[in-house]
Amino acid sequence: MKLHVVLAAFFAGLLAVNSYAGDAEAGKAKAAMCAACHGANGKAAIPTYPNLAGQNAPYLEAAMKAYKSGDRKGGQAPVMTSMMASLSDADIANLAAYYSGL
Repeated sequence: MKLHVVLAAFFAGLLAVNSYAGDAEAGKAKAAMCAACHGANGKAAIPTYPNLAGQNAPYLEAAMKAYKSGDRKGGQAPVMTSMMASLSDADIANLAAYYSGL
């Protein structure tokens, strides 16, 4: 009985990850502001900047929201906080969808 519950939760999680709500095309349009540091295709040319291409969308969205709220500190946080300030939650979800699909 417990195995059925675990399997149901597992497959529900897979569906949630695979049906991410962001619009990748809209994210691509917004991604120009990210390219200077993270590269035109989400692969940074500077080793101290992270690659965004292929990252999990929920992780990217959570990271961007943490920068926007000021909860994420250190490194380039001041730069990222200012970059995120003008983005809506939909913009952030769209960017996450775009970069996760690269």
